[in-house]
Amino acid sequence: MLGHEILHCVYDHLGRTGKRDKELMNMAQDYIINYTLVKERLGTMPKVGLYDEKYTDEMTSEEVYALLKQRSTQVKVTLDEHLDMSGQGDDEDGNGSGKEVTVTVMGDGDGPPQLTEEDLQRIRNEVKAAVINAAQAVGAGKVPAGVRRLIDAFTHPIMDWRTLLEMHIQSQVKDDYTFTRPSRRSHHLDVILPGQNLGKKVDVACAIDTSGSMTDEMLKDFLTEVKGIMDTFTDFRLDLWTFDTQVYNHQTFTPENIDSLFDYVPQGGGGTMFVCNFDYMKSIDLIPERWVCFTDGYPNDSDWGDPNGDYCETLFIVHGNTNIVAPYGLTAYYEKKGPKQ
Repeated sequence: MLGHEILHCVYDHLGRTGKRDKELMNMAQDYIINYTLVKERLGTMPKVGLYDEKYTDEMTSEEVYALLKQRSTQVKVTLDEHLDMSGQGDDEDGNGSGKEVTVTVMGDGDGPPQLTEEDLQRIRNEVKAAVINAAQAVGAGKVPAGVRRLIDAFTHPIMDWRTLLEMHIQSQVKDDYTFTRPSRRSHHLDVILPGQNLGKKVDVACAIDTSGSMTDEMLKDFLTEVKGIMDTFTDFRLDLWTFDTQVYNHQTFTPENIDSLFDYVPQGGGGTMFVCNFDYMKSIDLIPERWVCFTDGYPNDSDWGDPNGDYCETLFIVHGNTNIVAPYGLTAYYEKKGPKQ
């Protein structure tokens, strides 16, 4: 049951019903989840649950829903009662456009709380960060097929690199829940839920490839995003340097001097050797919790510097080519901010 409820959160099922028939969508979602749990041999399948081998983890709940609707399937009781997180003004694909979203809480709660789109996005980012962090901890080979596809979607080029950067840094905070700061979302329930504790010290290193593809505008954009994320923590250490075939101008930023980040002066201009970053970190005994590398993705001799990819958790933000994927860590793609379409 615990695994069942967790997968509902992982797959963001609460936000995907849209204008579809809720009962059929609940069935479709349960078919996918229960198939995954049976396949992974997690616990024992309850007799009242929905399970059918033709609805596999190679399918999405939307695909299963379409089949159930096409076959005029009789509604069956699901293993659990699902929350209704349908946004106001959703279209047929479930894409919400309303500012406020009603969450109908089953049971004896005090009524449905109102969550803004910003609240929902923050919750989704928290779940995505947890999924990525867990997958990195256990290894890709032990992650269910549906979750692997989900992670691929998280890190696909169409994802805004700023979102992935925030998720990557936030996912460092593993023990980030505390009852001393109860979640506001528990105010409408009969239980007290722990809130996030952003007081843990965050340790991040950022390296900027200055081999020739970086512009001043891109550098400012990147530093602005990094500073914004750091400002959400009460304590942090940010190590920043530039590199080409060697490392330049290593500076350390904390809450005391973070405002001077925009005065940082990049150095370099030669080729690109990722290995110099790892040689440098080893020489000063620096093993950051997260390492972010802003690069064009063209290292000398195609050497990415860490053959095993196990020195530290890594995120590459690649500029100029969305076909490049780093052989380890996560890869995102730089895209300049523009007007919404």
